[in-house]
Amino acid sequence: MKIKTSNIEDTKKLAEIFASCLPSEGAFVSLFGDIGAGKTAFARCVFKALGVREKITSPSFVILNEYKGAKLPQKEHSAAQTAQKELPQKELPQKELPIYHFDLYRLENEGLETIKEELREYSRPGVLTFVEWADFGAGELPYNRLNIKVSYDEEEFNDSRYYEFEPVGAEYKEFVQKISQKVQSEGLLK
Repeated sequence: MKIKTSNIEDTKKLAEIFASCLPSEGAFVSLFGDIGAGKTAFARCVFKALGVREKITSPSFVILNEYKGAKLPQKEHSAAQTAQKELPQKELPQKELPIYHFDLYRLENEGLETIKEELREYSRPGVLTFVEWADFGAGELPYNRLNIKVSYDEEEFNDSRYYEFEPVGAEYKEFVQKISQKVQSEGLLK
């Protein structure tokens, strides 16, 4: 699925859609794209959409930033749950979601060796992990993940960006399908 955003407002809207479709067990997201393509901008918008209040910065020089305070949006009730009107509906508390934001750009083979364990640890359920410059992650990325390629047209001098979502593994196919449906219903596909 490939989506074009025309400006930062479209990017925020796409990030909000991403956040609203995020599985309750979190996700592992690999970001690909040239310098200036918008990888960090998209990550920042997703984290804000999830409720992170602290300043979100690029992890380029520190390799890893950790954010707390993100909350998964409450999911809609299923038809079966809605049909059971006689049962009182409790408001479920929002689930906190730790966020780990990696940038592998400055790592070489030896540097990657030092964070292999972290990449494995942060690919577990219950967290949201974004890895910028994932192409430098070699074979250390988990099999099940969402790849997002961010690009721009070098001949267009504007804020347009292209986001290409590629699910890797069955569990991410449903995630991308939900995003695709919402993107279409929100009129974001051009």
